[in-house]
Amino acid sequence: MKKTTCAITVGLFGLSLLQTAYAEESTVYLYTWSEYVPDGLLDDFTKQTGIKVIVSSLESNETMYAKLKTLGADGGYDVIAPTSYYVAKMAREGMLKELDHSKLPVISELDPNMLDRPFDKGNKYSLPQLFGATGIAYNTETQDPTHFQSWADLWKPEFAGKLQMLDDPRELFNIALLKMGQDPNTQDPQVLQQAYDELLKLRPNILAFNSDNPSNAFISGETDIGLLWNGSVRIAKNEGAKIDMVYPKEGTPLWIDNLAIPVTAKNTEAAHKLINYLLSADVAEKLTLSIGYPTSNMEALKRLPKSLTEDRAVFFSQDLIDRSPWQLDVGEAVDLYEKYYQQLKASQ
Repeated sequence: MKKTTCAITVGLFGLSLLQTAYAEESTVYLYTWSEYVPDGLLDDFTKQTGIKVIVSSLESNETMYAKLKTLGADGGYDVIAPTSYYVAKMAREGMLKELDHSKLPVISELDPNMLDRPFDKGNKYSLPQLFGATGIAYNTETQDPTHFQSWADLWKPEFAGKLQMLDDPRELFNIALLKMGQDPNTQDPQVLQQAYDELLKLRPNILAFNSDNPSNAFISGETDIGLLWNGSVRIAKNEGAKIDMVYPKEGTPLWIDNLAIPVTAKNTEAAHKLINYLLSADVAEKLTLSIGYPTSNMEALKRLPKSLTEDRAVFFSQDLIDRSPWQLDVGEAVDLYEKYYQQLKASQ
């Protein structure tokens, strides 16, 4: 999941300009994780189609959802990148357009194991792009990986003021619930209260919350322990950081980042072309080589070097997959997760 330098980064401020820009059918607006558009990735798309891509940096599913709700019909984005459990939520609430599979021939190249998942049966609203999970990242020169065999290890007093956490309510509650032996997709208010109480005990150990290029803190040396996504570890390694990842014995929720078209999109024709391009073998290979996340494109997977596909911090073992749950939609309970999460961040 995850700063974008190709094209233009458009924030909420820039959205006021979208209405006039949409007079040009040669423009498509992409709202995706900041790490997912490395330099040059979209150059060939514009050369091939004449369509300019304007990119906005997505910091969290919750922020994306709230922004689209707030903007309503004036939303303006053509392609978005929701994580699996948010695909289900947004589809249920009528926020996503149905995809026209006839305009997406790339589907035939995608891994069947990543298609037709419970969050979007038949891939009616989304197509998978990258496969991920969260683990405990550590500096290999300063930390002993045997100290991070369980999620409970993060609660140790020796880590006071040292942990970087992902700025994401589900990620934080996932680790607390797994520590407690509870379902990380629970909707039970009493269990969530208990998980919140556990996170309050963890709060003194938290140095920062960061989901926007979280690998940067490890690259710069600002932190040497914390939660990271598997692709973020690859990015840090590519920059020379001494870093590795542990996946605790309790397992970790698995997720897929997908490409979808919001119901407020103005240029659906270009949106389908962009999705087809981003999921194509050549582009998927470049992206995974850059940021590490396992791609859904089977041809691209075949081309990747063993130095990447055999790195168990980035490409998971079957054992990890077998013992890990999928991150699912929690329905209306998401509001309770968010409420507790904001209270946790505000606490000291």
